[in-house]
Amino acid sequence: MCGIVGYIGKRQADELIIKGLERLEYRGYDSAGIAIMNDTLTIHKKAGKVKALRKLIKEEDTSGTLGIGHTRWATHGEPNDTNAHPHTGNSGRLALVHNGIIENYAVLKSALIAEGHSFSSATDTEVLVHLIEEIQKEGNLPLEEAVRLALGRVEGAYAIAVIDRDNPDVMVGARKQSPLVVGIGEGEYFIGSDASPFLDSTKRVVYLEDNQIATISLAKGLQLKNTDNEDQPPFIQTLDMQIEALEKEGYDHFMLKEIYEQPRTIRDAMRGRISSKESRVALRGMEEFANRFVRANRIIIVACGTSYHSGLIGEYLIEDLARIPVEVEYASEFRYRNPILSEGDIVIALSQSGETADTLAALELAKKKGAMIYGIVNAVGSSIARLTDAGSYIHAGPEIGVASTKAFTGQVTVLTLLALSLARKLSTISNTYFQTLVRELELIPEKVEEILKENDHIKYIAGEVKDHHNALYLGRGYNFPVALEGALKLKEISYVHAEGYPAAEMKHGPIALIDENMPVYVTATNKSAYDKIVSNVQEVVARKGRVIAIVNKGEKAIAGIADHVIEIPSTEEPLTPLLSVIPMQLLSYHVAVELGKNVDQPRNLAKSVTVE
Repeated sequence: MCGIVGYIGKRQADELIIKGLERLEYRGYDSAGIAIMNDTLTIHKKAGKVKALRKLIKEEDTSGTLGIGHTRWATHGEPNDTNAHPHTGNSGRLALVHNGIIENYAVLKSALIAEGHSFSSATDTEVLVHLIEEIQKEGNLPLEEAVRLALGRVEGAYAIAVIDRDNPDVMVGARKQSPLVVGIGEGEYFIGSDASPFLDSTKRVVYLEDNQIATISLAKGLQLKNTDNEDQPPFIQTLDMQIEALEKEGYDHFMLKEIYEQPRTIRDAMRGRISSKESRVALRGMEEFANRFVRANRIIIVACGTSYHSGLIGEYLIEDLARIPVEVEYASEFRYRNPILSEGDIVIALSQSGETADTLAALELAKKKGAMIYGIVNAVGSSIARLTDAGSYIHAGPEIGVASTKAFTGQVTVLTLLALSLARKLSTISNTYFQTLVRELELIPEKVEEILKENDHIKYIAGEVKDHHNALYLGRGYNFPVALEGALKLKEISYVHAEGYPAAEMKHGPIALIDENMPVYVTATNKSAYDKIVSNVQEVVARKGRVIAIVNKGEKAIAGIADHVIEIPSTEEPLTPLLSVIPMQLLSYHVAVELGKNVDQPRNLAKSVTVE
């Protein structure tokens, strides 16, 4: 969703905030704004990307050592200058930036209008700053107390930062179901939706918990309270993250960089957790609850978007190798359909950001019903990581491109380790097969490197298919979720309509779409159903469909009839998604580039969906 940045210290705040917003732009890029405290409170905001805001303030006086900024992904109100944050109240005394949704804003707005307030935007955020201003004025209260009382009347999710023209040495932040982190430097403090805006200044951070309010001043430092007015001791962490991870490092786009990082990130997901020499697979988070896992009635995986496709692969892995029943649910549906859960169930949440609102709500529901909850996330210190009973980080590092790539393969890698560990404990596969899979899994990173060497060939194919307005993706077994993921990638960044199907389902409807203008992407690496996939390809060819096939090296039958072939190294079938997805990612990337799309910031999308 939206990105928040704040600074209080001795340096000039404007450039620190703008630079921070540029690093957070993956969270929203409909509009941006900045509020700086100098002799007065100065606000500048502009529809469009952060560079439009940077251009706007170039000739303005934005000097000051306290300020807040925001980059927006629109929910309430269209993207324009007026709806951009920061927002102010009637008096112009306060400036506020907000990520989330105030669900009862309409009721609050009506009451405030009755008190004489007038509104200029269509946002729910403006209602919140008016409410804080009204409470502050009525009780002649300090900013932090007015914020606390106002939040007691708010329903919904929020991360906010507020500054007060009449109290120019204080910045207040608060969170509920939306991330907010405080950075602690030498004589200076930062606030952000994540740590990326200030990583080059400090790695000491405090992640706010739900219902916590941070009051930050140079005189008193960082003070935490909850919305019940109880003091909260801050838990300071030191991040292990390098600033280089937030830069493109010579790549044209973050997405391409992140695709090429996957040999390393897959290794990082396995590091310390697997050894073919010792015939060992162990996830520390799972080991602590090993008895719950091996006695589980079933495992339920909840996720959204790309993570949902990872979960589908996890279902194949766990059921195939460990023989435990698995269900995969869209988190948004799971939380609202009154699911049947028991203490014998384990609910696994998949999320790159660890902040996905629907997934968090699904976990909270599962926890209330007594199920064990386990998180597989990327972002250290995220809400899901803190809520779950146990879990595993995928260690992919910051993923800036909105379309997920390395987080997908990181999640699949950890799910593979989980399935192998359970299979070992339950003796559901032979020692020989276990050792074969472990050896092959250790070889996956170098096989991904081999596929990346085919980038120029894949770029050529993208140029051949870029002008088609529809696409069909087919796969069987472990590669059916890869077909879904390939279609999603093309939709996300190229705006080309695409659908993923089990290959055998093509005859039950989608075959009617196939003609010479329909590219059909087929993943044909399954040894167990190879002859059937060949038949599916022949059905497409008979109807003049254009076949782009991903096959194992040396394959002949499909290569002889497909229009384009991408060869990948052979591996054991449960591990094929980690390889077959790489060409899908590159094809989508190159089609989007050929079409002139903004690969890293596709329209209408944001990286982390922290509201419903």
